[in-house]
Amino acid sequence: MITEKAAFLREGMFDLLKDFSEEHNKKWGKLNAQQMLEHVRDFFMVSTGDLSFDLVTPEEQLPKYREFLLSDKEFRENTKAPASVLGEEPLPLRFNNLEAASQALKESVERFFKYFEEQPGITTMHPVFGNLNSDDWILLHYKHVRHHFRQFGLLKEG
Repeated sequence: MITEKAAFLREGMFDLLKDFSEEHNKKWGKLNAQQMLEHVRDFFMVSTGDLSFDLVTPEEQLPKYREFLLSDKEFRENTKAPASVLGEEPLPLRFNNLEAASQALKESVERFFKYFEEQPGITTMHPVFGNLNSDDWILLHYKHVRHHFRQFGLLKEG
């Protein structure tokens, strides 16, 4: 199962992005197409420690979050990161266009896999889910990418 999800992150999601454009209508949320790609890229940067945040979830609630992580449940529409982590509004665009944002996302995904291959057993902090290892991050990235791809109609609901 992890292997299939890793393959989706390495290749499958980029196959779905081949025809992605600013014209894709979002179904919910504030992010536009490019902001979504940049947001997903940032999430990969958190997993490699290139971006870091303190834990905002109380320790006693982490088992409940882990249960969700290990389940087949998807993030619901309009699920938001805590405002204390990302703020209320989308970040300003940092890349010149959608293509550049997509390329930066691809590079961050490649860095993610290399990072954990070179450092087996390492964990990095997610501000909501706590310390995660490679397999945990693959599960979380898979859920997160699917959430945003459903947001823009790149994947069917469910």
